[in-house]
Amino acid sequence: MAIFDIKLPNYISRALHLPENNPRRQQIKVLKKLLRKARFTEFGQQYRFDEILMSKHPGKKFQELVPTFNYNKIYNAWWHKTLEGKPDVCWPGKIKYYALSSGTSEAASKYIPITNDLLRGNKMVMIKQLISLRNYEDIPVKSIGKGWLTLGGSTELEKNSGYYAGDLSGITQKKAPLWFQPFYKPGKKIAKQKDWNKKLKEIVNKAPQWDIGFIVGVPAWIQMLMEMIVEQYKLNNIHEMWPNLAFFVHGGVSFEPYKIGFEKLLGKPITYIETYLASEGFIAYQASQYSKAMKLVTTEHIFLEFVPFDEKNFDADGEMVEDPEALMIHEVEEGKEYALLISTTAGTWRYLIGDTIKFTDKEKCEIVITGRTKHYLSLVGEHLSVENMNRAVQLVSEEMNISIPEFTVAGVPYHNFFAHHWYVACNDNVNAEQLRINIDEKLKELNDDYAVERKSALKDVMLDVLSEEQFMAFMKAKGKVGGQHKFPRVLKGKMLEDWQRFLKGQLV
Repeated sequence: MAIFDIKLPNYISRALHLPENNPRRQQIKVLKKLLRKARFTEFGQQYRFDEILMSKHPGKKFQELVPTFNYNKIYNAWWHKTLEGKPDVCWPGKIKYYALSSGTSEAASKYIPITNDLLRGNKMVMIKQLISLRNYEDIPVKSIGKGWLTLGGSTELEKNSGYYAGDLSGITQKKAPLWFQPFYKPGKKIAKQKDWNKKLKEIVNKAPQWDIGFIVGVPAWIQMLMEMIVEQYKLNNIHEMWPNLAFFVHGGVSFEPYKIGFEKLLGKPITYIETYLASEGFIAYQASQYSKAMKLVTTEHIFLEFVPFDEKNFDADGEMVEDPEALMIHEVEEGKEYALLISTTAGTWRYLIGDTIKFTDKEKCEIVITGRTKHYLSLVGEHLSVENMNRAVQLVSEEMNISIPEFTVAGVPYHNFFAHHWYVACNDNVNAEQLRINIDEKLKELNDDYAVERKSALKDVMLDVLSEEQFMAFMKAKGKVGGQHKFPRVLKGKMLEDWQRFLKGQLV
């Protein structure tokens, strides 16, 4: 049964008729829809949504009247009321679901509101991405109608007074439409499992019973699962178990550092599909087969703004200033780095999501994720981004024919100056000193500021080779085991202190 033959709900069918390609007009239409829906909420009344809707330039008026928020600011002022059961705070009605998100650096869980309107918008984007596969070349169509293995959080949500909380992947799977159920693996029983190790073992045991065409999840955990299957059943590669496996849908982190190790587990090439699905909403997706970029969602449920990621708008710790410069989609420039502000159908308003992006094609609204506002190193002006790090690791891995599934970097004092300390996961036989030199040289080629500072105040680069198991053990110790948890590429503050203690054998 091919998935393209499924009769889709009417609201999805309507969504597939795309409007004309005018991102500015599309985004203003989305903004007006959000404002109209929320104008009678407490938030809408305080920030005069009616006045914004009557304005000739609602986008600019919205920016003038509504302040920007990070999580702590919007939670303390507004979202805490919804957790107490109060309706009509930032979005009409009561919030019945919250995605628990700790990102990659925060210690405490964040409660991100999830509404049916948001989930409906996410579903529309998922269907559009699926339909875009029609434009791919030589794809095995029969694989599209096979099983979809999603390695996500538990669907057994935490029940509180008046609401449920858990991983977004768990909420999404729990509320998946009926037409998708025949395709969905690992099934409801395993999906409820909260113990991550038990879940993996149960999936491994069930693997021979499934015919999988798609796998969906964070690269590190998917790679670990495939390694477990290959080892348990004494396979040469995963395709001996699942010959129709043809697609890997991933997101959350750059796939490039994982690619070499990942492809060692395959018996034939597969198609990689990148998504930008955050707890706050489905923001972008890869719309063409060979593109390195993703297409922003401009027509559905998210209004986007772009804050230039520079010293004017962010301090040295990556904190956004009180009143930053914020651009709309028609005002951006290709090649410049921006932090994202989003307003959504869940009562998220002018919210700093924490990711940084660059436009590769403004006309097509195509972007690449470059990192996080707090996950970059600039101790002395080297301005080293996660994008630079990922690229350097990818190039060095290819040159040395090694797999580096995880890495992280910390800025540390060095005599009276500074240094970078790399921690690299590699189970291959590798010369650590040569790896250190190669990464350093690649970063000099990729980043002029880095090259300059390596001759000045950035005096040294250190590198430790660890096992992948050590990285995973640290995540487990921090309670960050599961489909949506990623190891931070840059370590700072308490997370760095905990990591250093962990490596010394001390509990964290």
